[in-house]
Amino acid sequence: MIPESFQCFLVRKSNTDHISASLDDLPMSELPDGEILIKVEYSSLNYKDALAATGHPGIVRTFPHVPGVDVCGTVVHSASSRFHTGDSVIVTGYDQGAGRWGGWSEYARVPVDWVVPLPNGLTAKEAAIYGTAGLTAALCVQELLGHDITPESGEIAVTGATGGVGIMAVMILARLGFTVVAVSGKPDQYALLKELGAAETVGRDAVDDQSGKPLLSGRWAGAVDTVGGNTLATLLRASKLRGCVAACGLVGGSDLPITVYPFILRGVALAGVDTAWYPMPKRLALWQKLATDWRPGGLATIATQITLREVDQYVQRMLAGGVTGRTTIAIG
Repeated sequence: MIPESFQCFLVRKSNTDHISASLDDLPMSELPDGEILIKVEYSSLNYKDALAATGHPGIVRTFPHVPGVDVCGTVVHSASSRFHTGDSVIVTGYDQGAGRWGGWSEYARVPVDWVVPLPNGLTAKEAAIYGTAGLTAALCVQELLGHDITPESGEIAVTGATGGVGIMAVMILARLGFTVVAVSGKPDQYALLKELGAAETVGRDAVDDQSGKPLLSGRWAGAVDTVGGNTLATLLRASKLRGCVAACGLVGGSDLPITVYPFILRGVALAGVDTAWYPMPKRLALWQKLATDWRPGGLATIATQITLREVDQYVQRMLAGGVTGRTTIAIG
């Protein structure tokens, strides 16, 4: 039975531009339009969600707002023949949690074209541990493979290795047999990164060259960069012949201080990665890989589970750089 109301984490903006957030009960009629109504079992906390929870104008366009780019749950009503009541499903990315209400809610209503069937072999909780971060990491790995980077090619750098995307990339690459060098500014997490498959751990300064040289000694066969800025430029300048860097973040800055030399003298490829509007057929294939061949062991070891009542304190921790791995939110 579908209830008349639901609980959610609601972000509001006052007439004086003050941002506040709290748990609220709202009538079901407040949910946005869409063919599929989902009873949410799990969501997750991503950096984008943390920004949305504080009303960041680059993420939230209208108020009130419900954050949460990830939804894992069960269909309770469908206006499409593609899904039926009781189906276990995943929704990640698109405009969820940004332009329209997201998964930090007992119920979510979404367009049918955004919905992915939960693959065999994955639970809803495991899918939430992956979430947008896992899908982004998988796409980064796919870009490396698509540029003929193999385990025999050499070392792969992963920056921001204790963050959601970074830690998933370390695990997936290690699962596929790559030699992973995890880059992190958290020395206290180096032991964990090695347990998860990193062959070596280094500090941020290892990929933050300030010399201004257009090219550096070629070390990296490939890289997954979640940082951007000079870190991305350093990785490109230190890439080997026909290396590939998959870039998906900008916490280190949006500018790219680099010349064309890595591209025209070494044939280095810069692959931009964004999973929000990734085509559905390819999205389905990636989720299938995450449920089977690419699935790393120990998913649960990188996840912290919280409730909606604990979200606010974890948002502050994430914005302060104090969160390692993935944070899942058990709804209800």
